[in-house]
Amino acid sequence: MTTKTRTVLTDQQVKDAYQVLKPVVEHTPLQHCEYLSQKYHCNVYLKREDLQQVRSFKIRGAYYAISKTPVAERKRGVVCASAGNHAQGVAWTSHQMDIPATIFMPTTTPQQKIDQVKFFGGQNTTIELIGDTFDEADAAAKQFCSEHSQTFIAPFDNLNTMAGQGSLAVEIFDDANEKDLSVDYLFAAIGGGGLISGVSTHTKAVSPETTVVGVEPQGAMSMAQAFAVGGPVRLESVDTFVDGAAVRKVGQLTYNTCQKYVDRLVSVPEGLDSQTILEVYSKLALVAEPAGALSIAALEVYKDQLPGKTVVCVVSGGNNDINRMQEMEEKSLVYQGLQHYFLVSFAQRAGTLREFVNVVLNPDDDITKFEYTKKVNSSNGPVLIGVRLGKVENLDPFLQRLTKFDPQYTNLQNNPQLYRMLV
Repeated sequence: MTTKTRTVLTDQQVKDAYQVLKPVVEHTPLQHCEYLSQKYHCNVYLKREDLQQVRSFKIRGAYYAISKTPVAERKRGVVCASAGNHAQGVAWTSHQMDIPATIFMPTTTPQQKIDQVKFFGGQNTTIELIGDTFDEADAAAKQFCSEHSQTFIAPFDNLNTMAGQGSLAVEIFDDANEKDLSVDYLFAAIGGGGLISGVSTHTKAVSPETTVVGVEPQGAMSMAQAFAVGGPVRLESVDTFVDGAAVRKVGQLTYNTCQKYVDRLVSVPEGLDSQTILEVYSKLALVAEPAGALSIAALEVYKDQLPGKTVVCVVSGGNNDINRMQEMEEKSLVYQGLQHYFLVSFAQRAGTLREFVNVVLNPDDDITKFEYTKKVNSSNGPVLIGVRLGKVENLDPFLQRLTKFDPQYTNLQNNPQLYRMLV
């Protein structure tokens, strides 16, 4: 079977969803960003879905998919599995429609996200914490649906969900027309593919010359893998840092639609995404979650092609846990090449640390981590040491002096297993 004969989303479905959602969800602004425009020598506009009632675009697909469920089935209850924004969208919708919703979340879900779902759903929502992973929660949710004759609201691989997400593209191009803009590039994140499917479908219908770029985190490139092999496949592992886009397997419907309408795929390192989150917070006072910042981070990857162009980035969500900011700063510094970790053998005698500081470090470098336990009856002992360079150019001379100090040192960035265990 060829891709052309497979079921794909249509623009009419997206426009139908827009009409239903128009009086329900926020028409979020398409904001010109002077800072990013100057940085990349182009005109950058941000579609601010972080300003939705639940602070993400997921409210669109959840509400529309539930609204398309027959009333009798809807009143029996709806069910979803999610550790984040989709859960909040379903919870918010259940409260608005006054219907019961059961939301399955992994036991590892942060309390902040559980509390948000309770807040949006109120007494209409029941939360079930099951399993250590999303897959376990998802399986439990589908089994619950079968046993209780309730309706499962898919997070992405459903035409109604996809159409609902695509309604934001209708707003983008309506606003672009009012501003007399011709959009050259449109960047949007990919997790399971619901958002990019809806956005690309409408974009190609009204502005076929616009290049649609789907952005994935480097540690969860499930759509790129699907493109490479000709269909959705399950990744053996994913980096869960960009939790809103850490999907092991994209949907068949989303894959079909992306094959038809998405022009390019690009991946963003998690460190660059972290750097972008911190940058837009400090420069723009914009709180973006890891998945929400992907589209902006992709500008750095694409910067050579952007000068003089008009670019739209979908800021898909702003549900960022403040407790993760230290982790994000760490990832950003490592990505920039400023933060490094080593295992270094120190002679067990007085003055060795002073020697390391005076001889190995550059004057503007700093020690950020130092763990050492003296070994009995040993002339040397291993030290876990974190070094923050004053500037990236310090690295080569630092490594040369470190090699003289300990020719057998271990760079933990080159050993992911040790890095995860020790750092």
